[in-house]
Amino acid sequence: MRIVIAEDDALLREGLALLLRAESLDVVATADSPAAFLSAVDTHRPDVAIVDVRMPPTHTDEGIVAAVEARRRQPDLAVLVLSAYVEQTFATDLLAGGAVRLGYLLKERVGRVEEFLGALHRVAGGGTAIDPEVVGQLLARSRPGSTLSRLSPRERDVLALMAEGLGNTAISERLFVTEGAVHKHIRSIFAKLDLAPDDRADRRVTAVLRYLEDPRSRG
Repeated sequence: MRIVIAEDDALLREGLALLLRAESLDVVATADSPAAFLSAVDTHRPDVAIVDVRMPPTHTDEGIVAAVEARRRQPDLAVLVLSAYVEQTFATDLLAGGAVRLGYLLKERVGRVEEFLGALHRVAGGGTAIDPEVVGQLLARSRPGSTLSRLSPRERDVLALMAEGLGNTAISERLFVTEGAVHKHIRSIFAKLDLAPDDRADRRVTAVLRYLEDPRSRG
């Protein structure tokens, strides 16, 4: 796995590089600015980019803008975005183009090495990894008129874990229910969100995006 890291905090940037190299992962470049990051993507054609949301010069959305541009240049690039805070708008801006090979984690998650590496591998493998805190806040802010109001509490739990990138087996283990029960909940979620079978779209991804992009869920 070839990785580029874009992070303007030198300590975190080098710490991430050391952590990943210790796991025998190939960090091909690190960058401290959006321009340097995009140049590294063009030069090295990495499999995964780890990008800070807030980067120079204004430390607002430069990282997200650069990540979107990197995906435009290299559509198969997996992107794992790191943020110090829950910033739902930035998360949904990145996810708007489709949730395949994308992750959004809080920086505090990096300290939980197994969780961080699990999310990295999930994203690199074509899945999603949305921070539980982001998912929780979005669900908590959903309003009665949104499509989420159709879901039962258990279905909302299942959808939240789907957003984190978990498969049916992992969801069943987390919720202490059978895989059959998880499958039934997911079928019900698809029905309540009006997601008919469609070979052109992954309904799991669509279901996640449906509430992540719902403006009513962001208050």
